[in-house]
Amino acid sequence: MSRSLRRGALAATAVVFSIASLAACGAGNDAQTLQVKPDNAAVTKGEIAVQNALVITQGEKGKKGPAAVSATVFNSGAKAQTLDGITLTGGKAKVVLKPAEGTGKITVPAGGSVVLGGTGNASASIENGHEAVKDGDVQNIVFQLSSTGDVELDAFVVPATGMYAGYGPSGAPAAGPAPSGSPAGSPSGSPSGAAAGTPSGAPSGSASGSPSGSASHAAGH
Repeated sequence: MSRSLRRGALAATAVVFSIASLAACGAGNDAQTLQVKPDNAAVTKGEIAVQNALVITQGEKGKKGPAAVSATVFNSGAKAQTLDGITLTGGKAKVVLKPAEGTGKITVPAGGSVVLGGTGNASASIENGHEAVKDGDVQNIVFQLSSTGDVELDAFVVPATGMYAGYGPSGAPAAGPAPSGSPAGSPSGSPSGAAAGTPSGAPSGSASGSPSGSASHAAGH
């Protein structure tokens, strides 16, 4: 009888340890997942899925300029669709869409995806973004697809800092002056000086001195 009780106690202890171990592993995995993947907005409607949707404002607090919608749009269907527009509900801000290359509408290929935001990708710029959205808010966004129609979700509004710095609005005012200053100074100084001095001096002296001296010396002989 005592052996049965001991066996039952040992079995119960083993079960408790197993449950505790599984719970610890689950908590650890969840914690790591949250650290690696931010809990950004995502929604699926029919063949279209919108993931990692965010509204990204200027990096500096109170800085005027456009904001941007950043997201990845997936198309699991057999036919390409176009992203005809993006609207922010509750506001009058206009969202200007631009494909990664060329002009026209943004195409979401069949069985593929398109990224909004970031270097070399399509863009969705929110005019007067500093007035339309505020950091820390949740903004309702509607993606308008050619076949699927409206795909709606709520997205966080964050500043273009840290991991979001490369996906923020491209129309930041501070980006303009730097390129125009550097090229104008460097090319106009160095090439013009070298070209004017060296060619006109060395060739003319060598050509007029050496050949004429040799010719007169030959004539004397």
